[in-house]
Amino acid sequence: MMENVQIVGDRVVFGMQLPIQSQSRLFVSDWELTATVADLAAIATAADRSGWHYLGVCDHTAIPERLVGAMGAEWYDTVATLGWLAGQTTNVHLLSHVLILNQRHPLRAAKELATLDYLSGGRLIIGVGAGHVNEEFDQLNGPDGYADRGPATDEAIVALAALLTDEAPTHVGERWQFSGMHVSPRPVRTPRPPIWVGGSTPPALRRAARLGDGWLPQGTRRADLPGQIAQLRAYRDEFRDGAPIDIGTIAEPCHVDLGGGRDGLPSYTMVGSAEQIAASYRELIDMGVNHLQIALRARSAGEFVEQTLAFGETVGPLLTN
Repeated sequence: MMENVQIVGDRVVFGMQLPIQSQSRLFVSDWELTATVADLAAIATAADRSGWHYLGVCDHTAIPERLVGAMGAEWYDTVATLGWLAGQTTNVHLLSHVLILNQRHPLRAAKELATLDYLSGGRLIIGVGAGHVNEEFDQLNGPDGYADRGPATDEAIVALAALLTDEAPTHVGERWQFSGMHVSPRPVRTPRPPIWVGGSTPPALRRAARLGDGWLPQGTRRADLPGQIAQLRAYRDEFRDGAPIDIGTIAEPCHVDLGGGRDGLPSYTMVGSAEQIAASYRELIDMGVNHLQIALRARSAGEFVEQTLAFGETVGPLLTN
């Protein structure tokens, strides 16, 4: 049985998936295509000083040609980017959203993640998922990797949790076996950094309930969220005797109205006052969510910084107090 690790608990917190570092055509804004490292740093430091709980960085090693039109090809390395962010910030947590854990040997993953937690002063949140691009698995895991990605993810989580909890554990699984291998430096957080499991399919919900400390749904509509939370909790009762679990959601995109209007923003963006946006998001909290991933929308890097500060300073307190 995995030991339960909570980072949010009874609180409500909010974070973001950083722009710029992943440029999927499904959600990238035009300004991100020419944004700089300095822009990324400005956004991160704005979040750091205005109450954001985490900054998330996506994970893909390589994008096959057939998907470049939809996903783009610009995806920064997750661990390297989070390490860089650790040096830019002092307060905000650092989330891998989500690390395709089964594509890494658990010893290598534990080394990288433990070092990141150590260097950041214990600010790591490990978000993991099973992955979805079969060509990546062909290259990194072999011809059976894509079909095996679910069971491989389950085993990788168990192995990683053991390595982060105990300095030299024994793991004998179907894919990886190790014993007496010391991984150092050790994480700052004890017994280990939390592991949040991403995904909204039935297997992902079972994985989160059985092996996760938190849940990161992917693409769940607001109307479907209560049912998925109920299913997650039912699985949690079955697998972990109802142990507490942090529950997240990706909230609908928003823009705090600072007087600039909505021209140039995507039509689906919720534009409103701090009170209006908070009222909408409190409906998600009432469903049982305790960590919200906020999708800000802006028309420039500078405006994104302004939105980061405005949300953290005006909307955030209405959600967390």
